[in-house]
Amino acid sequence: MSQVEHSPTTSRASDPDKIGTENRDEEYIPGPLMKHVQAIDKDFENAEIKEARNAAFAAAVASGGTDPLSKAAFVIYACAAAAFMCSCGNGYDGSLMTAINGMPPYQNRFNQGDSGNLGVSTGIIFSIYTIGQMAGSLWAGPLCDRFGRRAGMFIGCLMVMIGSAIISSSMHRGQFIGGRFVLGMGIAVATIGAPTYTVEIAPPHWRGRLTSLYNTGWNGGAIPAAAITLGTSRMTSDWSWRIPLIIQAFPATLVVLTVWFLPESPRWQYMHGHEKTAFDFLIKYHGNGDPNNPIVQLEIAEFRDNIKLNGSDKRWWDFKALVKTRNARWRALMVFLMGFFGQMSGNGLGYFNLSIYEALGFDTQMQFNMNLIGTCCSAAAAWFAVTLEDRMPRRKVLVWGTLCCSVLLAVNAGFSALWASYDGQDENLNVGRAGAAFFFLFSVVYAFTYTPLQSLYPAECLETTTRAKGVSMKIFVISCTSFINLFCTPIAYGRIGWKYILVFVFWDAFETVIWYFFCVETVGFTLEELDDIFSAPNPVKASKQKKKVVVKETGDVLVVEQ
Repeated sequence: MSQVEHSPTTSRASDPDKIGTENRDEEYIPGPLMKHVQAIDKDFENAEIKEARNAAFAAAVASGGTDPLSKAAFVIYACAAAAFMCSCGNGYDGSLMTAINGMPPYQNRFNQGDSGNLGVSTGIIFSIYTIGQMAGSLWAGPLCDRFGRRAGMFIGCLMVMIGSAIISSSMHRGQFIGGRFVLGMGIAVATIGAPTYTVEIAPPHWRGRLTSLYNTGWNGGAIPAAAITLGTSRMTSDWSWRIPLIIQAFPATLVVLTVWFLPESPRWQYMHGHEKTAFDFLIKYHGNGDPNNPIVQLEIAEFRDNIKLNGSDKRWWDFKALVKTRNARWRALMVFLMGFFGQMSGNGLGYFNLSIYEALGFDTQMQFNMNLIGTCCSAAAAWFAVTLEDRMPRRKVLVWGTLCCSVLLAVNAGFSALWASYDGQDENLNVGRAGAAFFFLFSVVYAFTYTPLQSLYPAECLETTTRAKGVSMKIFVISCTSFINLFCTPIAYGRIGWKYILVFVFWDAFETVIWYFFCVETVGFTLEELDDIFSAPNPVKASKQKKKVVVKETGDVLVVEQ
């Protein structure tokens, strides 16, 4: 935290509720003067008044900042772009497998044992990817702690390139399954290094947008995959699915070629004893080259106070720091909930969009068209949410967003049930269209709610020395739940149809209740300041408390105690 100097002052008026009158503490951080007061004096009633969860951070942002058009800022953007490419690989795979699973040449070569395009064989091919992710998550965290966040992205993307080569050249199901295992392992390593890197290199007042942008790379990969497979779906040879699989290596190749030209995380540098390198990064990239920039000074003070130089990151086998203290257990709970709920809210149905649209009466061409349009709509919702993440409360989004997901799936299930009751006779096409529309809306709401936060929220909640291992834990949880989704969904939906959607209707309602009672707010705090929140007797209550902050013309900040 910033240095604090307590200096009692004498009263200059009889009213103790006026600024500058009674028992005032003055808290000094480099740059602005921050004073704690009881109420706003008439002289300052017209000054800019803000609500802030952390006054020191608000004071630093009020008088300092990062020039978004500077050369240093564009280096930060390049770092975020490299991480974004890592996420693109994951999104590309989801949309790609959805599409090629409906292609006759692919079906003829790999899914001869299934009736239609859903069944045990499809479940194995889809779910082996998540088993690879489980395997990769076990060693990716220690790798990123030992060799750096960039090393995790590099090695993960290199493995993605190898996996893409294996599956795109497959002639038999066994080779295809093996390639997807390697691909999944590489994606896990890359997607552990990338969000950890992004949240640690971002200026604190840009953290929400840059880190949430990372996970929207899922859409950045899914849209090209949907478009490419739409174009190749008319081909009648194996190239209809081989071409999209070859292109899958493109984002990973860009990362492999560029990541070593980018700076390493300053927090990783600091916890490995490279203090000067870490602080030089903060000055150059967060403070416009000014060592006295208030944001830089606040970060330096917090690095020294909160980042452990002998933490568990130095011991690759030591994961107990994730649950050792009450503070750590609260952090781990947030990571677990986001990993688990983020994959169990019905989004797993998206892997089988074509089958859902088919069940609502749409022909093959319309299925591919709707898959592309739906992916674009979800991407637009996710990217709109990204623009709000530095000021949008996480709790409200998760509670109301998850509740809306439950309602929209319930309506979709209702229309799906009605369509199924027609049994091919006297069909009302508007029913099928309505069912598809509400599934579209569900995908849009899910993308707005969860896509940006799935990477941002866990990375925020974890402290620096446990961040890589904690994100590894999240990826392991995601892999386990995704395995359930990808293996069970094609079997369950193939057998009971629309009734399977009801599982997620009730589950999302349950998630809403859990988020309401346990979600800790993180917006408005620096990464190091969150340590005080998670150490509070009631972290949820502590995270919701706000203070009024008055920004004077001089840049000084008055904190109104409530």
